[in-house]
Amino acid sequence: MKKPNILNFVLFSFLFLGIIACKNDRDEDINAGASTEVLKDSYSIDRFKILNITPNISGKAKLTWTIKDSATSGNNTLEFISPYAKTYPLTLKVEANGTTTTYTSKIIVNRESVSYSKYISNVFDFRPAVGQFMNEIPEYSAGNTLEQMIQKAKQSLVGSNSTMISLGGFGGYVVFGFDHTIPNMNGKDFKILGNAFWADNASQERYGSCEPGIIMVAYDKNKNGKPDDDEWYEIAGSEYFKNTTVKNYNITYFKPDENKPPVPGTEFWQTDIEYIKWQDNLGNSGYKTKNTFHVQSYYPLWFSNASYSFTGTKLADNFYDQSGTGNYWVGKSYEFGYADNAPNNDEASNIDISWAVDKNGNYVKLPGIDFVKVYTGINQEAGWLGEVSTEVAGAYDLYLK
Repeated sequence: MKKPNILNFVLFSFLFLGIIACKNDRDEDINAGASTEVLKDSYSIDRFKILNITPNISGKAKLTWTIKDSATSGNNTLEFISPYAKTYPLTLKVEANGTTTTYTSKIIVNRESVSYSKYISNVFDFRPAVGQFMNEIPEYSAGNTLEQMIQKAKQSLVGSNSTMISLGGFGGYVVFGFDHTIPNMNGKDFKILGNAFWADNASQERYGSCEPGIIMVAYDKNKNGKPDDDEWYEIAGSEYFKNTTVKNYNITYFKPDENKPPVPGTEFWQTDIEYIKWQDNLGNSGYKTKNTFHVQSYYPLWFSNASYSFTGTKLADNFYDQSGTGNYWVGKSYEFGYADNAPNNDEASNIDISWAVDKNGNYVKLPGIDFVKVYTGINQEAGWLGEVSTEVAGAYDLYLK
């Protein structure tokens, strides 16, 4: 019998192994639908709920999602939400190894079986800064705990008959949420109510009483109904990218001695011009004045600590003395993107989720939001009007009718 040529055998072995290696490389690049479907024939979700679709694809591939002829995402997972009960055609294009494969499906959006409220449904946290309305709105009663004050803030803000709470000076905040996800529809998505107003004037300049609050948003990615491990994003309003805005501003307020002799000022309303001490991380310090119009403590009485601090984005002062004599102070409205910055009946108080940015100032594409945090964005005393303090009087989804 003729013996096999050893050289030919070796060459054949290398060729065979090479073919296997090439096949394995291609399998690692993409393995779509080999044994199971890439997409289901259809997906079903209620209105105002986020649908997450992850196709059965492994390996390296470029994915393009299209809904109703409009490219919506290039991510590996599609996050979809709609306020409309209808069926959406879904297309997924998968590009790998120079080949494009198209898959089709549909998303059926159903009307929810339970009724949602378009208004705030829960308040998770309430931590105001010092201010002349502190311990009044909402009202503090002797012995109230933090949990009880959060409950009082909830009683004020939840539902269609909401009333107002004050956040005090810079940094004071409230965190609230909804019973559904407010969708990001690339338009004005929700409104936050306050007590801002504009003065009537021929020039149409937007000023009157506006106390802008920074807005943070988050969506319930872990689906547990709480703003715990979910990432917060800042709504980048008109002032966000200006050099007059200070990022990572920190201020500390010190608990006053309510029994110390007051230091009256030269104006009749200045009861104590050395009332509550404060200092910031820019080397500034001073006192919050107690005025004659509010005699209660301006320090949250349910806080037992000798001091407390806030960190956030600080906007430039917006109040000025229009009279020049200290008699008539007005607060100018910023263009867009803040709470308590425009009248409730004006579209300027509407908020677009697409304005959200991450901690590095990069815009993010959120499918929707479940939670909102509002905090006072200005550290300023406006004469006899007192500190600039954001007020919140409710909020609602602009899509849910």
